[in-house]
Amino acid sequence: CPRCMQCDTKFDFITRKHHCRRCGKCFCDKCCSKKVPLPRMCFVDPVRQCAECALVSQKETEFYDKQLKVLMNGATFFVTLGTSDKSELMVCRLSNNQRYLVLDGDSHYEIEIIQISTVQILTEGFTPGGGNTRAVGMILQYKVPGSEEVTQMKFTAGEDFSCNKKLSAAWLAAMHKATKLLYESRDQ
Repeated sequence: CPRCMQCDTKFDFITRKHHCRRCGKCFCDKCCSKKVPLPRMCFVDPVRQCAECALVSQKETEFYDKQLKVLMNGATFFVTLGTSDKSELMVCRLSNNQRYLVLDGDSHYEIEIIQISTVQILTEGFTPGGGNTRAVGMILQYKVPGSEEVTQMKFTAGEDFSCNKKLSAAWLAAMHKATKLLYESRDQ
């Protein structure tokens, strides 16, 4: 690699070559000067990363430190399958191995995360002046293993138990951040 892959500066005795520990591309010191921990690649101490990778690593670290625990603890929702009018009260949580969305109630579902095609967070309280909104539910679409059929589930936070409503809103916010990270990683 004779030149920086960001600014095209030629490497020589004074301008040294460095590589980003996340993407592996070659950069000059100026373009690869961020030092951020990268625990998913077993770098506990901060390591050299390009600016783009450092931003993604910081988002991931924040997610693993905060939102992952919320998703694994779970929350209670009314879940409606497909176009049904009937909903069931279920506890929704992320599995311990972080590969499945587990729903427990009278019925039991385990949805493999990789099979989820879309997640739409439902909000209320939007005002034209830019007021606060809060998450009240989500619509999830996923492929059933062994088929091309797409199934839809609607999750709605319960109105009758206020302490669980805060927990449900926090879970939905964490799910929204998880979805953004997942879509960003699929695009890379």
